[in-house]
Amino acid sequence: MVTGASSGLGVGFAERLASEGTNVLLVARRRDLLEKVAESIRGRGVEAEVWPADLTDRGERARLAARMAELDVSHLVNNAGFGTMGEFKDAAPDRVSDEMELNMVALTELTRSVLPHMVARGAGAVINVASTAAFQPIPTMAVYAASKAYVMRFTIALWEELYSTGVRAIVICPGPTDTEFFANAGDDGVMRRRRTIAQVVETTFAGLRAHRPMVVDGPTNAAMALATRLVPMHLQARFARLVATT
Repeated sequence: MVTGASSGLGVGFAERLASEGTNVLLVARRRDLLEKVAESIRGRGVEAEVWPADLTDRGERARLAARMAELDVSHLVNNAGFGTMGEFKDAAPDRVSDEMELNMVALTELTRSVLPHMVARGAGAVINVASTAAFQPIPTMAVYAASKAYVMRFTIALWEELYSTGVRAIVICPGPTDTEFFANAGDDGVMRRRRTIAQVVETTFAGLRAHRPMVVDGPTNAAMALATRLVPMHLQARFARLVATT
């Protein structure tokens, strides 16, 4: 199952799984885009089920979890998420709540819904999409960076819990990637040097094969993530603010 499967990394993950002969359940809000993705995937000789849902809605998440319980889920890709750019004091309260609900609560609930069956079977994988934003506080993207720090730490803890069960958990931390993220966040003019979707997906599956708890996509991004360990957090925040405006 892939969330956020109507565009960007979600499509990339769904296509990669389909190329390996895996049937896919595609979840996102936009049915028309999901249908296009599903049509393309069905051409690869696998089944693709479309499930339109707003994952910020707890009732819709519960219905999705019930459907997942009926399936033999081999891979859960928690890709759905969004960010907001701008000063936190100016952010719309409803958008802030939805951002936390989708980026953290929905991801946690969906993971919980599949793990018991995966562990009982002794096989499975949970792929959670975080960001290099998880490594430092980011002014003008405060909620997004904090939510991705949660995703990273949550997944690494799961990796340890699941280590001897046959089930794998991995968090992928992409840097700027060629998706709709920045346009949806409110400013598509920042961070123009971006990695491709194919690069992020390949980095993820290479890490999964190596049974790693976390992978950072791209050598420059990996070096940046490592460097944050050496810098006090208040200076990380100041530097991040400068980078976000260039």
